[in-house]
Amino acid sequence: MSRLRRCVLALFAAAAVQAPMAAAQPRAPADRYDDTFRKAAKRSFGPAFDWRLFKAQGMAESNLDPAARSRVGARGLMQLMPSTYREIASENADLAMIDNPELNIEAGIAYDRQLWLRWENDSVADDRRQFMFASYNAGRGTLLNAQRRARERRLDPRQWRNIEQIAASVPRWRHLETLDYVRKIEANIIRLDDRGRIMKADATVRGLKR
Repeated sequence: MSRLRRCVLALFAAAAVQAPMAAAQPRAPADRYDDTFRKAAKRSFGPAFDWRLFKAQGMAESNLDPAARSRVGARGLMQLMPSTYREIASENADLAMIDNPELNIEAGIAYDRQLWLRWENDSVADDRRQFMFASYNAGRGTLLNAQRRARERRLDPRQWRNIEQIAASVPRWRHLETLDYVRKIEANIIRLDDRGRIMKADATVRGLKR
């Protein structure tokens, strides 16, 4: 075998070895922060909690855009107000930069944890996450006002369906925004597979398992 032929075969062999590495695809933008969601959810809620809920929330908040800013000043992927971020950061010195996407996610999930604990006795177990997400959007005080209105109507204030029923009668609450926000999160969960990857964009809340 000539020296030239041996060199050509060696080059083909090297290319074959490197081919699998070249075939590897980078993560899609929608999956870029999955590890951060997973770790932050485990840190705040424990390993058994479904981390995909918070990715679904991030999709509803900013479409997973770390540079998102709202008209009222909410910032980052989880759309936190600077005052809320400072409150959470005061308990965790590592959360120094609101515009860092990983820290923004961690702070948002830490805030969810605070709300989750506060709704332990004020909601039925199956509806607890709806109250958590609704108060993330509208503030816990607003939801407490809604519960008072439900009591006035002799409805169980701990059931989310009753809050939906009386929402329009609660003063100074942009209830359509909050109800739509919760529904978007529920719909986004359906769009995620078991690994948290987005499957399709036409999901609805129909058939959601709670």
